[in-house]
Amino acid sequence: MTETELKADLHRYLQQAREALLWKLDGLSEYDVRRPMTPTGTNLLGLVKHLIGVELLYLGYVFGRHFEEKVPWFGPTGRLEDMDPAAEEPNADMWATAEESREYVVGLYRRAWQHADATIEALGLDETGHVPWWAEGQNKPTLHRVLAHLIAEIQRHAGHADIVRELIDGAAGVREDNDNLAPGDRAWWEEYRNRLERVAREAGQS
Repeated sequence: MTETELKADLHRYLQQAREALLWKLDGLSEYDVRRPMTPTGTNLLGLVKHLIGVELLYLGYVFGRHFEEKVPWFGPTGRLEDMDPAAEEPNADMWATAEESREYVVGLYRRAWQHADATIEALGLDETGHVPWWAEGQNKPTLHRVLAHLIAEIQRHAGHADIVRELIDGAAGVREDNDNLAPGDRAWWEEYRNRLERVAREAGQS
């Protein structure tokens, strides 16, 4: 496999994760995309907002390729390279303010991944970056390793989004063109869930 082919494979999995995450917002109101659905406040638009920073960190800052657009939650200057995490509000990147519309956050995410894609295109897979928050001896990863890390990170959050969306309105599935779910109507799924509940109760009593 050539480097071009390997890079294309990694980029394909990265893009699939991005699109899977954004698909989870489709058809929901501004309220529903912001609803905190877990005790720790996990919400759909917040996951997208969080991944803006993740992409700009790992496929921007780490390789010295800074994003020119100011991002409001990146500190006073709006620039990632000037940000002091210790001075920022905890979890500020995990929820969208009332002024940060869905269109703004999603649009910014798309621009962030375009910036990330330019880094992928410009650098070789053996190009090294610097991740100051990683342990000494492991903090100069190659682009190849960073891409693997980023794919895992975004897929993890896409999984969060899948569960959050199901909690909101019952919609589930991995992709619009392939939900990857067992075939069955609502009645089938209700009986399936009830069966699992019965089995769980029986196991818990044994």
